[in-house]
Amino acid sequence: MAVQWKKVGLFAVVVFILYVIITDPAKAADYVQIGFEAVSSAAQSIGDFMTWVANGGKD
Repeated sequence: MAVQWKKVGLFAVVVFILYVIITDPAKAADYVQIGFEAVSSAAQSIGDFMTWVANGGKD
């Protein structure tokens, strides 16, 4: 029964995304840009942390 709820939830998310894209493409593009900026920032932070660890944790 849990699998059915996953399918329903996924379907609802897909329908919502399509609704946003169709009704307001400019706002949907802004959401995508915000998402990519967040992922880019997170990757940069992880890279900075790994560099700090590789340097022995020195500031």
